[in-house]
Amino acid sequence: MSPPRLTGALRSFSTVSKQEDFTEEVYDLKTKRLKRQELFSREGLTWQKIVQFFTQHLEKAEQQAAAHELKSILQAAKQIVGTEHGQDTIESAAVFLFETFHNKDHVGHEETRAIKQMFGPFPSSAADASCAAVSRAVVEEFVRSQSSCRAPQRGSAFGRNITFSYDCYTLDPQEALPWAGGPEDETPGGGLNFHSFLNNHQGRRGNGGEADGGRLSPGGAQSSGDGTILRGEVEKYLNGGNMISSSPEELCTSLFEMLASTKSDDELQNELFELLGPEGFEMISVLLQRRSSIVDTLLSIPADRINYPPGDSKPTYGCQVTIQSGKEKEIMKMHRREEKRERKRGERRWDDTDSSSDLYFDPKEMRAQREQALLTARRSPVLSRERVYERIRYPNVYDCYAEATKTSAFIGGAKLMLPEGIKRENNKMYEEVTIPPSDPMSIGFEEKPIYISELDEVGQLVFKGMQRLNRIQSIVFETAYNTNENLLICAPTGAGKTNIAMLTVLHEIRQHLQPGGVIKKDEFKIVYVAPMKALAAEMTNYFSKRLEPLGIAVKELTGDMQLTKGEILRTQMLVTTPEKWDVVTRKSVGDVALSQIVKLLILDEVHLLHEDRGPVLESLVARTLRQVESTQSMIRILGLSATLPNYLDVASFLHVNPYIGLFYFDSRFRPVPLGQSFVGIKTTNKIQQLHDMEEVCYEKVLEQIRNGHQVMVFVHARNATVRTAMGLIEMAKNRGESSFFQPDHGPDYGQCEKSIQRSRNKQMKEMFPDGFGIHHAGMLRADRSLMESMFSRGYLKVLCCTATLAWGVNLPAHAVIIKGTQIYDAKRGTLVDLGILDVMQIFGRAGRPQFDKYGEGTIITAHDKLSHYLTLLTQQNPIESQFLETMADNLNAEVSLGTVTNVEEAVRWLSYTYLYIRMRANPLVYGINHKAYQMDPGLEMYRKELVVMAARKLDKARMIRFEERTGYFASTDLGRTASHFYIKYNTMETFNELFNSQKTEADILSIVSKAEEFEQVKVRDEEMEELEQMQCNYCELPAAGGVENGYGKINILLQTYIGRGEVDSFSLISDLSYVAQNAARIVRALFEIALRKRWPTMTYRLLNLCKVIDKRLWGFAHPLRQFSILPHNVLARLEEKKLTVDKLKDMQKDEIGHMLHHVNIGLKVKQCVHQIPSILMEATIQPITRTVLRVRLQITPDFQWHDQCHGSVGEPWWLWVEDPINDHIYHSEYLLLQKKQVVSGEPQQVVFTIPIFEPMPSQYYIKAVSDRWLGSEAVCIINFQHLILPERHPPHTELLDLQPLPITALGNPEYESLYKFTHFNPIQTQIFHTLYHTDTNVLLGAPTGSGKTIAAELAMFRVFNQYPTSKVCLPPSLYLSIFLFLYSVVSIHPSMLTGDVTPDMRAIAAADLIVTTPEKWDGVSRSWQNRSYVQKVAILIIDEIHLLGEDRGPVLEVIVSRTNFISSHTNKTVRVVGLSTALANARDLADWLGIGQVGLFNFRPSVRPVPLEVHIHGFPGQHYCPRMASMNKPVFQAIRSHSPAKPVLIFVSSRRQTRLTALDLIAFLATEDDPKQWLHQDETQMTDIIATVRESNLKLTLAFGIGMHHAGLHERDRKTVEELFVNCKIQILIATSTLAWGVNFPAHLVIVKGTEYYDGKTRRYVDYPITDVLQMMGRAGRPQYDDQGKAVILVHDIKKDFYKKFLYEPFPVESSLLGVLSDHLNAEIAAGTITSKQDAMDYITWTYFFRRLVMNPSYYSLDDISHETINKYLSNLVERSLRDLECSYCMEIGEDDCTIEALTYGRISSYYYLKHQTVRMFKERLRAELPVFPLIVPPVSQSPFFLTLHLSLPCSDYGTDTKTVLDNAIRICQAMLDVAANEGWLVTALSICNLVQMIVQGRWLNDSSILTLPTIEQQHLYLFSRWSSKGGKGGARGFHGPIEGLPELIATCEGREHTFAAIVGEELQPHQISQILDV
Repeated sequence: MSPPRLTGALRSFSTVSKQEDFTEEVYDLKTKRLKRQELFSREGLTWQKIVQFFTQHLEKAEQQAAAHELKSILQAAKQIVGTEHGQDTIESAAVFLFETFHNKDHVGHEETRAIKQMFGPFPSSAADASCAAVSRAVVEEFVRSQSSCRAPQRGSAFGRNITFSYDCYTLDPQEALPWAGGPEDETPGGGLNFHSFLNNHQGRRGNGGEADGGRLSPGGAQSSGDGTILRGEVEKYLNGGNMISSSPEELCTSLFEMLASTKSDDELQNELFELLGPEGFEMISVLLQRRSSIVDTLLSIPADRINYPPGDSKPTYGCQVTIQSGKEKEIMKMHRREEKRERKRGERRWDDTDSSSDLYFDPKEMRAQREQALLTARRSPVLSRERVYERIRYPNVYDCYAEATKTSAFIGGAKLMLPEGIKRENNKMYEEVTIPPSDPMSIGFEEKPIYISELDEVGQLVFKGMQRLNRIQSIVFETAYNTNENLLICAPTGAGKTNIAMLTVLHEIRQHLQPGGVIKKDEFKIVYVAPMKALAAEMTNYFSKRLEPLGIAVKELTGDMQLTKGEILRTQMLVTTPEKWDVVTRKSVGDVALSQIVKLLILDEVHLLHEDRGPVLESLVARTLRQVESTQSMIRILGLSATLPNYLDVASFLHVNPYIGLFYFDSRFRPVPLGQSFVGIKTTNKIQQLHDMEEVCYEKVLEQIRNGHQVMVFVHARNATVRTAMGLIEMAKNRGESSFFQPDHGPDYGQCEKSIQRSRNKQMKEMFPDGFGIHHAGMLRADRSLMESMFSRGYLKVLCCTATLAWGVNLPAHAVIIKGTQIYDAKRGTLVDLGILDVMQIFGRAGRPQFDKYGEGTIITAHDKLSHYLTLLTQQNPIESQFLETMADNLNAEVSLGTVTNVEEAVRWLSYTYLYIRMRANPLVYGINHKAYQMDPGLEMYRKELVVMAARKLDKARMIRFEERTGYFASTDLGRTASHFYIKYNTMETFNELFNSQKTEADILSIVSKAEEFEQVKVRDEEMEELEQMQCNYCELPAAGGVENGYGKINILLQTYIGRGEVDSFSLISDLSYVAQNAARIVRALFEIALRKRWPTMTYRLLNLCKVIDKRLWGFAHPLRQFSILPHNVLARLEEKKLTVDKLKDMQKDEIGHMLHHVNIGLKVKQCVHQIPSILMEATIQPITRTVLRVRLQITPDFQWHDQCHGSVGEPWWLWVEDPINDHIYHSEYLLLQKKQVVSGEPQQVVFTIPIFEPMPSQYYIKAVSDRWLGSEAVCIINFQHLILPERHPPHTELLDLQPLPITALGNPEYESLYKFTHFNPIQTQIFHTLYHTDTNVLLGAPTGSGKTIAAELAMFRVFNQYPTSKVCLPPSLYLSIFLFLYSVVSIHPSMLTGDVTPDMRAIAAADLIVTTPEKWDGVSRSWQNRSYVQKVAILIIDEIHLLGEDRGPVLEVIVSRTNFISSHTNKTVRVVGLSTALANARDLADWLGIGQVGLFNFRPSVRPVPLEVHIHGFPGQHYCPRMASMNKPVFQAIRSHSPAKPVLIFVSSRRQTRLTALDLIAFLATEDDPKQWLHQDETQMTDIIATVRESNLKLTLAFGIGMHHAGLHERDRKTVEELFVNCKIQILIATSTLAWGVNFPAHLVIVKGTEYYDGKTRRYVDYPITDVLQMMGRAGRPQYDDQGKAVILVHDIKKDFYKKFLYEPFPVESSLLGVLSDHLNAEIAAGTITSKQDAMDYITWTYFFRRLVMNPSYYSLDDISHETINKYLSNLVERSLRDLECSYCMEIGEDDCTIEALTYGRISSYYYLKHQTVRMFKERLRAELPVFPLIVPPVSQSPFFLTLHLSLPCSDYGTDTKTVLDNAIRICQAMLDVAANEGWLVTALSICNLVQMIVQGRWLNDSSILTLPTIEQQHLYLFSRWSSKGGKGGARGFHGPIEGLPELIATCEGREHTFAAIVGEELQPHQISQILDV
């Protein structure tokens, strides 16, 4: 009897394949297996050997021909087996063909059968070609030399790959070695040289492994019993009842391998302890003490003389079996017979208790022992040392695996724990493990199904058509539908998880449901993250259909489906992929950052955490969780997952409460239980493997078909579907079993057959009659649908499909078979194992819920992958985190987003990842040793180490700035670009190294090809030829690297994609789409980098390349190729005739038609030409200083808008100014031309500043390039030839080092008592004498905060002292600060003269102090001759006179000019005191004000009482709101670092920004230890104050010490905030920019958050005037308290340079009179000051404009400054202005063309301070008999809206705007009245009177007149209308009818208060009633 074949279990524990080389450790079975495979493949005939032979044995000349023939053979093999199995398979097939056809001259019957049997159906042409190639090749000698080493045909016999391993066999010394043929065969020295044996005996044995050629020591008996010690110790250990499942042989082998390894004793001690447990302690010490002798003894047994105990011929433990040749078998038989005889003699019996090393084998007994051991093992724990502890039971976890005992088994050489009841089959071809379907879970007594009819209305609408929820959904229902808990649902595929997601969606919707069934759709967003695009599309359809009744919009947001900002805002539910959502949340999009209104995040397939894409999910969840904590907002997370072993880890990662939100359902909850079969094909020969897979697949399919079931066979390539189906049909025919597959002919079979025959898919038509179908994404949609419907009707028995069917379509079958698990992955560029996600999804299709009791899933894979899939599908392996690999990229994303700003925050951020949870649970996997973990259980240090390492890498790549000393991070442009475009860190490193401004297009493509994203794409030999063809046919640029290198391949693929080339090879198609997807993104990133680095040529090149890739058109192609509607032949002719777009624009449509020989196409071409976006640009330049130019660019769209081509939003353009000589960009911006602008042809204004250098360059270019359209660009040249730079500015006044002047110098105790300080500051000291003791005009230029207000007071005191009867004219900005304390001391009577107050002439005449705005004073002083008080003004104090250059500048200019004019006429000088910030051109201003050297004080900007430190930070981003949002974190940090406890003033542009900034700051405070750190008042007192505040947001912010200040607040709220801030009760005040001018609240730190504001007129964001920014900065530093003030300016990064320049050096003041000169001339004409054109010229010479015109001519478009040119220029100016006035009916020019006469309309315009255009509009539009409503004409675009607001409902948000409109409305109405009266239109005049009354009373004409009474609102009117029903209780005499208006009310009450009180007493308070009665 032969020795038993040992099971897989024993084999895996023994040295199967080779003698161990003990110098290296090979414990890892995987490594062993790979080595073995490698060796097997070395034997037998391989393709490499064939190629090698040719290169060695042939001459050079012959080699080439032979290489060609070999290529042909490979090509034929490729055609036969296809490309999807990889190169190995193709080569293996080529070898097969080689062997089949050598010595054959044609393809005979035998050969055909052999090939068919191996490959299935094949193209005969391929066989012919290969036969011819083989016969042509010079192969005779080669075949002869290799014939002896050919492997047998069948490569799958079990065990044939096992080498005879002599270290485990002890052979009888008497017998010669079985293969020793004789003395000549033995190697010298008796050694066993494996390779020499191989060479001598190749033909006689199968594939073998490697054996060490080492010699065995000759002679030498076993020196001691050391060899038996091991055996003895093992038996003693096992007899102690330990490790019952192991046999002595297994354990001895394992221990021997360990002892013989190179590890130190210490390391071994740990490993042995791991293996044997505490019970093996003694044994370990014995083994280690005797280690060397045990190993030596067992290794040194000589081969020729082995000392045996008498009569023993048994092998020791771990016996091996070999498949031998016939001769060897004979020798072994003899050997065995001899053994039997000896046994019969009974010289020695087997004895169980014997512990010697002698071993007998009795197969039966051994088998019985093995069975017993298995049974015992089933009942006992695997390792007895495991502690048994009580498992925590969670209420919703149904996990039978955790509870059930498991069977230990060895499958494919790996130890696995499998569920009970498994069946195993092991034969020569394959090993199969079958897991039977589990029984359904019995229903718990508390479980009750949820019926849809029981749900609320929303639920019923959505689940319409469903009866009830299934079991899992019913269990989850309560938590999902009625709570806000985070959930993790682990359930098998097909268990209805999607509906659980729907329950949470409905819960969210119900939270935003208003009474009356209105859903507030703008309050929430729901995001569903699906792992694949196909699944995202399916989910979008599902949710759309279900949620349609509720009006909820569901949109897909993936790489394929981009959404505009508007679409995102209109959508309530977004279905997206992890990567896309990561990108979206990395950069906040839209108005309110999208991610901030997400209320529910659904993550599908969470078990992806352990795959490559896991880190994306981790960063998403971490970002969301941190947002929840920082903003205290509620974002619910729902995780859906297949069953996974460590669900508790995933639950804690998603912050799920395991007792409430964790639901785990095992396979018992599948709607149809699933039986799973795993088949591992044993052969390693690739071709044989394919053949065997076909065979097994056929058997499995047939088995199912015989049982009457349908089957789906899943393969992994499109063409493999056809090949598999054809192969199965062929097999069925050959075996005569095709009848089983033929469909049953149902009633509509004929109809179906017809529809199939109509299809154009040839294979599909051929297969249908045999009952086979195919389905893959490459088929037409109609064909796919046809196959799906045929399968569901039962006319197809077998459907061969790809995995897309499992993902995209829900089409179940009883059985699914996955044939082969190797799938091509373009991302890695190689064949990879099919992902577990796909396997589960495919298995999820097994079992049809209504028809089957169970489903069956079979996976056919290679034997070495069997254990891999078993462990995955039986959840043996906990899922680990892959986050470490992408740590740097994710850290960079967080830094760019601003959520992580230092190491400490990064460490905290890591604690939210799954990595952190797994590191703590399983530290060893992540390289943390036990000791480190004990010392640092929270892994703080380790996380810090990780962060610092990643930060250093990023810093090196310049992606962030990392300050190691402080631990602070700052993002850079490069890092932000990488984050936004999802570029990996290594790619950025490559860019840094290779990318510069000199690269060509070819270089760029080469750089892109080297990106890490493409690292895995490899070149395969079989692709070389096709790549070469592609390179010749489609590559327009040289492809660096060529076809041999990976990056060369990518370059070729990218160019092929652009050239729309054809690709045949399956792997290349896959690679091509991968390259195309990623290249576009990478080139966009390079474009951003070039733009940021300011390289114009490179930027232009890259932008074009982006468009080339997007459009798949080369740049030289005709731009009209971008229109798909034009036929190819037309486009070709256009290119041939060289008809450019410009030429086509000039041609007529008929002309174009004739040129193209296609008459009708002319119109279409013409339309397309006009649809290509083009713009016209016109630039004007104004030098501001000698180094800065202001450019005003007017952009006019010049194309026709068509929604199909251009979308519905706008066309994006990039705009930049480049210096061609220095190759530098000075300014760039992104511009969106709105659809409405294009349609209306409305020009767009862009204003920016650029630097200029001396010597001046000849020109700059302004380039505008379309972001989307090729060939769409415009250039505007700025020429500097005639540019005259302004004069250099005179130096500043030096601050003298004077002794500070005491206030006693005033010499007036009353004045002195006004001041709290004792000495004036240095500036006041220096100017004191001039202001207080002289009457000269003074111009004081000093920085904000240097005490200019006191200077104004000094000048006033001078007037009060010297000219007591005169008046002082002040601006309102100084009024508050001066008047508040002057009034009490000096008896001064002020009068306000502003838009808010209607002036009372008597009051003004009596006042000493007139406080007025420039406009009001201009209006008043226009008729100065009639107003004596204007002539009495002795001093005019103008604050902020530098505003001359801004919008209101002309008014100031006119006032001063007029003042000087009045002085010259009345001979009474008016002193002018101008206060300003530091000026650049103060001398010009002083000259104009008539100031000599004495009165001019212009100090430097740095001369401040409190020094100021300014920080300017630039922020990227084209969109205003996201940019503002990204500034909030830096604001918070600025406060923490610059002013943690001192007052801070934050300036923002709008009320909305005050609110958003405050709320964000509160969110950041929430993460601090003391969130109320900015509140410096007792909380209870603050609560009382908050109770008095009206504004709800303000109530919230004040509690945290943050105040808000804007015009929309109620007056009292504003006062409260001001009080609190001034008294330091709250530390932070967020205010709109107006506060900088209005109120002087200094603070230690001022932050200017953004320097733009929204301008309603131009409907875009415009920059603050630089003076405003200076004014805001000036509020920094409190003179009495601070040594230094701090200002932080946060600006748009493109404006950073501008602010850097002008915040530190003074800004020149230019005149802006030019634009409004006509209006001011009109005023003077109306006043009679100007009566001729010469007067007008003289008037202009009085102005500041005239002074600056000479100094900076280019600013005002004056070419040179000769007298003649200036005269001509001014004459034209006067002429043009007067003509405008004449057109507006304001004046007329006399017949002499010189005199000017004012007209009525001119006087009306001047008197009411209206623009002349407004009066012209009145004149033209007003007509007789106009009713009221058409009168609300918009002088300002939004006025009617605000008027309506005023008349209907007061709204706090628009308070200020309404007030502005009302200030002007009365004035405008009165002017209208004058116009109507002038024309004599009575009805119109009355209508206007009505309108005035409506505005004054704030009610509509048809409203009740009772509303005029105070506190009476619309809702009170019912009290009056019902009064009559009470029968006039007030008394008999009164009026008894219903009270409709005031007359009735007066008649009813007759002056009696109690009657009125009786009417309104129900609603009004007594004090309100008395208030009404006072009226």
